[in-house]
Amino acid sequence: MGIRRTSAAAATAAAMVVLAACGNGNGDAEGDEDLEIGEEDDFVTDLTFGTGGTAGVYYPLGGEYAQIFEDTIDDISVDAISTDASVFNIGQISQEEMQLGMAQSDTFITAINGEDDFEGADIDNVGWIAGLYPEAAHIVTMEGSGIESVEDLEGANIAVGAPGSGTRAVSDAILAAYGIEDGDYEAYEEEFDDSQSLLQDGNIDASIFVVGTPTGSLNEMAATSDVTLLGLDEDVASDIAGDTYFDEYTIESDNYDFLDDDVLTLSVSAAVLGSTTQISEDLAYDITAAIFDNAEDITLPQGELISHEDALLGIGDAPLHPGAERYYEEQDVELP
Repeated sequence: MGIRRTSAAAATAAAMVVLAACGNGNGDAEGDEDLEIGEEDDFVTDLTFGTGGTAGVYYPLGGEYAQIFEDTIDDISVDAISTDASVFNIGQISQEEMQLGMAQSDTFITAINGEDDFEGADIDNVGWIAGLYPEAAHIVTMEGSGIESVEDLEGANIAVGAPGSGTRAVSDAILAAYGIEDGDYEAYEEEFDDSQSLLQDGNIDASIFVVGTPTGSLNEMAATSDVTLLGLDEDVASDIAGDTYFDEYTIESDNYDFLDDDVLTLSVSAAVLGSTTQISEDLAYDITAAIFDNAEDITLPQGELISHEDALLGIGDAPLHPGAERYYEEQDVELP
């Protein structure tokens, strides 16, 4: 098992090509939940597993799970790679360039429904394997910047996430809810791992990113810089949650050493998705079982949150991989 890095620029460009190639030409993907299932000769056991950026949780978590899969499932190999995450991973799975991928639950639902970055795409060979833990939107700025609330971000330089990423979708929703539209700020299309130095050097004023809580990179940054997290007003958080696939979420003060108070924000679920044309039902069943049977071996704090009881949080009307569905039925997990 190895972990390799796909550059952000290359990954983003490839994602846009992938989504264009996915289009069925009629834009009629919404509501089509019929999964394409591969034939026996289509299934593979050498798997590529798309994770996320190196400063987030997807990257190390995907690497640990890739090793677990190799150690506990016979005759497979898993190559975990670092990518631009959700949109890119879903697109690559749909094009059979990858077989497994991490993604935000809201991004998967928009993909299935042919919305936003997936408009005109027909994603019919990607199935939900497991929801792992909640991911929270973090709005980070520096103390002394004069930015004390989201309203203060008007006119600011803001890292909003790579184009087409789940982070960008959350960033756009938050800023729009406060009346801050395109042109009201300078957008830096960077994920958090690439925006940290820009923030610390004063080249940007804030960074918005979505990641499992806590994320070690933020505590590391806070050890050498005076950082702060901006929270959402309760009515705004409620309105966004009612209009989107995001949920209200509280980052508790004990999640980060620099926090004195809880911070209200939004969250989605981090999910593992799998190809239904290249991963057999039996292999998907084994992967699903390995995720939960070996959660105690995960060294990251998010490992404590991984349980099959919460494996379908955030799934909405997105389809399950048949192998995962069989696992949950055996575990008496209530299916959507």
